Amino acid sequence: MPTNKPHIIGVIPARHDSVRFPGKVLALIAGKPMIQRVYEQASQARLLDELFVAVDDTRIFDCVSGFGGKAVMTGRQHQSGTDRIAEAVAQLEAGIVVNIQGDHPLLDPQMIDDTIQPLLDHPEIPMATLKTRMFRKEDFSNPNKVRVVTDENNLALYFSRAVIPFSRKKQEETEMFEHLGIYVYRKDFLLTFSQWPVGRLEKIEMLEQLRVLEKGHKIYVAETTSPNVQPGSLSVDTPEDLQTVEQFIRENQLET
Repeated sequence: MPTNKPHIIGVIPARHDSVRFPGKVLALIAGKPMIQRVYEQASQARLLDELFVAVDDTRIFDCVSGFGGKAVMTGRQHQSGTDRIAEAVAQLEAGIVVNIQGDHPLLDPQMIDDTIQPLLDHPEIPMATLKTRMFRKEDFSNPNKVRVVTDENNLALYFSRAVIPFSRKKQEETEMFEHLGIYVYRKDFLLTFSQWPVGRLEKIEMLEQLRVLEKGHKIYVAETTSPNVQPGSLSVDTPEDLQTVEQFIRENQLET
């Protein structure tokens, strides 16, 4: 591993007008705005040097500043969180950038560290992401679960909403991995990636990481060591999801 650790920043993209749930990043979960819960969880990652929220609305900016976080204002035109982060980091000092989803309020900070470490160990790799083993049979064919297949060096071969690898015998006995949406980029690579046009496979699967594979670049896929993958990957997309997260916090007597 290189002796000089690059400056590592985490960026949480947060837009106000979410299609399915406008204003969700400001929605209260057990008394705190969701963006604050995500920020507080992410800030516990050992390998992050700084943490920012990339926002498109003064209400989110003021909320983040109000709880002591760092916010960067970006344009409203961005179609993806990656594009928003790219605009934000262009003006920030960083060697490595972590894309942290803003709708995972129970995110385990260990998952962030697990995704960063490969870029510290492998200076030739431009990007990394995360996976976890799938165990529940009902998840095997769920198109909302993105699967990833890697080679023997943990480099991604493909990501898909389909069942991969597909077994011609007993599918329940096949080892499958779910992709978890944390991304780590070298800053220069992120700025380049954000300028590429949407790829053919990306359009089909609606998975932007496929753009990287289509261009012939490598993505390291680490397997998380977190024991809290299931709650950590709970996303808030609807008001009903808020209730699910609040119930988990209450039942597990987490800090509020």
